[in-house]
Amino acid sequence: MQTIIALYHDHINELQVRVKNVLRREGLTGLVIHSGQAKRQFLDDMDYPFKVNPQFKAWLPVIDNPNCWIVVDGEAKPKLIFYRPKDFWHKVPDEPNDFWADFFDIQLLEKADQVEQLLPYDKSGLAYLGEYIEVAQALGFEQINPEEVLNYLHFHRAYKTEYELACLREANRIAVLGHTAAKRAFLAGASEYDINVAYNQAILHGDEETPYGNIVALNENCSILHYMVRDKQAPSESRSFLIDAGAQYHGYAADITRTYSAKDDEFAELINAMRDVELALCDGLKPGLKYGDLHIEAHNRIAKVLQDFDFVKLDADAIVEQKITSTFFPHGLGHHLGLQVHDMGGFMADERGTHMAPPEGHPFLRTTRIIEPNQVFTIEPGLYFIDSLLAVLKDSEQSKYINWAKVDQFRKYGGIRIEDNIIVHRERNENMTRDLKLG
Repeated sequence: MQTIIALYHDHINELQVRVKNVLRREGLTGLVIHSGQAKRQFLDDMDYPFKVNPQFKAWLPVIDNPNCWIVVDGEAKPKLIFYRPKDFWHKVPDEPNDFWADFFDIQLLEKADQVEQLLPYDKSGLAYLGEYIEVAQALGFEQINPEEVLNYLHFHRAYKTEYELACLREANRIAVLGHTAAKRAFLAGASEYDINVAYNQAILHGDEETPYGNIVALNENCSILHYMVRDKQAPSESRSFLIDAGAQYHGYAADITRTYSAKDDEFAELINAMRDVELALCDGLKPGLKYGDLHIEAHNRIAKVLQDFDFVKLDADAIVEQKITSTFFPHGLGHHLGLQVHDMGGFMADERGTHMAPPEGHPFLRTTRIIEPNQVFTIEPGLYFIDSLLAVLKDSEQSKYINWAKVDQFRKYGGIRIEDNIIVHRERNENMTRDLKLG
């Protein structure tokens, strides 16, 4: 506990410095950060699952309590307005007493609509950061989510503090427990639904607690990039299994993907080849390199796999030149990771928010930024047999280069994606996922 308190102390100090700098630059006196509110489902008397404002959970690991507020000016002790209603229908949050509580001047809020009594009276120099614009306007805020402030905070959020790195390592540790359980369930012949249950039981998360909806796919379903169905009936034959699933710790996310074959067959060999591609790309994360350039390198390496396995009857350079790889690898190589699975700031060249466009012909890349120390990325190359994309390829001039008989043999497997979570240090990369022995 002493270690986490020391790391958290330094984390708060760093956030204070960032706030002080952006307030000075923009001529503001403070930020008021709203955790969010519960949202009522349409024509119902129940709420949607609450999702906290990531700008709020950057300051403290309270991710399940709406109607909270933080007031910061970069110098004074941050003020936390903590919502603690009188309520016999729902569990009331405990009065704050965790490791982070001493770092805030805490005031309890019993009724959400009385928060104005605890906020500063003069709001002329304050900026509201949050989702609820009408609430901010009703409270008298004139500066609401100013773009200049958000750009600054998003840009600097890519540089993780030691506290944040510790949280990300723990999120990976938890997620690996789930991946191990899911693989075991697949090899036992379980359905997608039961595999997902095994995953969540292992990580002690409910479906609404995971940082994103788990992707648990068998056979042809592995070709659907965001597959969310989870069939309750096990297939007559389980050939392949793709799981893209994470975990969260103190609001920080892990995002891990693995693909498995049920047999020691050519699809297993293809998975091994893609694992080698993925590991080489993980090693390719180097300070000073554009992430977009690494994405291009992924296409070069995947082209070599397509050549080696006789899916395309061209050499690797020609496969890339003919833009064939985009049919088999249609998404980006990866993204920043942190408070959000797809963390903010990935396209920023500077703290003003100058946009860095993705390489021409690669519109789905989620990060183009210059790689620097203390940044955290996912690396997730894939190779898929997607019917709709293959149909377009078959109608193109490039169709003559494709070994369609071989491609058709592999449609039943769906595809492959392998993903690790990487911390970039100045002299080395730290693969949090592989360090936990997840093969």
